[in-house]
Amino acid sequence: MNFGTAIEQLKRGSSVARKGWNGKGIFIKLKKGNSLNTPNNRSDEVMTHDFIYIDTTGLQTSNLEAPKDRVPWLASQTDMLANDWYVVE
Repeated sequence: MNFGTAIEQLKRGSSVARKGWNGKGIFIKLKKGNSLNTPNNRSDEVMTHDFIYIDTTGLQTSNLEAPKDRVPWLASQTDMLANDWYVVE
C-alpha cells in the first residue's frame, strides 16, 4: 500500500511497517494525545497532540548493538514515496 493508505491505517489504530526496512519486528504506530488534566496533576508527562512512534522492541537482528526502543518517528522522502507499506498483524 502507499503512504497515504498507511496513514489512514494508523488513524484506525493499526500498526504499519515497510517491507523495505532493514530488520524484522519494526513497526510504527499512532499515539493519541492526552489532556493536560491528568490524575495527580502529572501534566508534564503527557503529549497533548497525536504523534507517530517507531517501535523496535521486537527487532530481530544479528546486531547485538541495535537499539530496541520506542521513539518519535518522522517519515523520510523514501518512506513517503514507497508502495511497500503493510499492516502489521
